[in-house]
Amino acid sequence: MYRFLLSRQWVILTLVALVLIPVMIELGFWQFHRHERRVAQNALIADNLAAKPVPVEELTSPGHTVPRADYWRHATATGTFDTAHEVVVRRRTSSDDRVGVHVLTPLVLKDGKVVMVNRGWIPAAGDQRSYPDVPPAPKGLVTVTGRLMADETTGASGIKDLKGLPDRQVMLIDSAQQSALQGGRPVLGGYLELTAPEPAGDTPEPIPDPDHDSIGAHMAYAIQWWLFSAGVPVGWCVLARREKRDREAAAAGDAAGGSGDGAGGTGGTPEPAGATA
Repeated sequence: MYRFLLSRQWVILTLVALVLIPVMIELGFWQFHRHERRVAQNALIADNLAAKPVPVEELTSPGHTVPRADYWRHATATGTFDTAHEVVVRRRTSSDDRVGVHVLTPLVLKDGKVVMVNRGWIPAAGDQRSYPDVPPAPKGLVTVTGRLMADETTGASGIKDLKGLPDRQVMLIDSAQQSALQGGRPVLGGYLELTAPEPAGDTPEPIPDPDHDSIGAHMAYAIQWWLFSAGVPVGWCVLARREKRDREAAAAGDAAGGSGDGAGGTGGTPEPAGATA
């Protein structure tokens, strides 16, 4: 009664099931690995935020690519802000998702090197070609503390580095680009997200710490995909058994109908006794 499994319909259904099972298993592992990466990143952020601040030149130098292990490390720098080479970074959002700009100001260190400091978010100007009103940076010799971040790239951020922008406006924070804009001065790789001192009047708006508490729903999605993969063969078996029962019931009905027809053909009303005389 299982010969129907060789029919075209059932062969196609079986092949689809055999394809779906490994695909769903792989999707489950993909979500599981995303969960693992999120957990590892949360741990890295928490550890680096809790680490003692160190001088920025112990972590980076001109041309240096900041490794992921040093992201969000607190670093200190002492120097003077160079507002003449200050720029704004377009299309950035505030903590409450308002679109504006980040203020990026060079801090010239005592040895002449420069570290770029992201001082925070401000609203953009009324039109995209105008330079916004930027709160003044502290004057004189200052010591700042900030979270170390790597240079931004289009591949990592998804932000296109547009050309032909108005003067003193950029799309990405890139130390090599900033070095060129400043006449070739040595700029340390990466940049600092300012955490101290706090700006006067809370403007620019400080960039908040990165989220390192939530882990998302990746683990739940992984379990769902694995349950789906387990449900495929179960569903296939249920359908096959139902098909078998339906075929058996149909065959039994056909047999009963055939027997009934045969009995009716041989029967009839008995002739009265002596009717042939």
